[in-house]
Amino acid sequence: MDANELLKLSERHPIVLFDGVCNLCDGFVQFVMKRDKAGAFRFAPLQSEAGRTLLRHFNLDEAAMDTVILIENGTIHTKSTAALRTARNIGGVWGLAYVFIILPKFIRNSVYDFIAKNRYRWFGKKDACMIPTPEVRARFLQ
Repeated sequence: MDANELLKLSERHPIVLFDGVCNLCDGFVQFVMKRDKAGAFRFAPLQSEAGRTLLRHFNLDEAAMDTVILIENGTIHTKSTAALRTARNIGGVWGLAYVFIILPKFIRNSVYDFIAKNRYRWFGKKDACMIPTPEVRARFLQ
């Protein structure tokens, strides 16, 4: 898919881009998939063709793998804003986390950056991106 097709898809399905070799990021994706009963979200590792296409479209450095990115309705959200908006979209008790959006972005992102900086040390790293199971493969972009 090209960037325009991916942006159009984000109007119906929020797209989560994540570091495909990060265990914490993989856990975040598994967490979202388990709670996204409607199957609204779509996912792509930042290392994938879809991930790189969207990074280029939004003029983001392809080497910057230290953030979760949420694209919804053609708009990009990064770091803590992406995580909080994703929680809001999941709904239920997790949607309550969105209350932290009231904190200034520099405070939220400072905490986010600290965790991102240490994520491999604390949670580990894979040699390659995860391979989705057949049951969820349709939710992953190539």
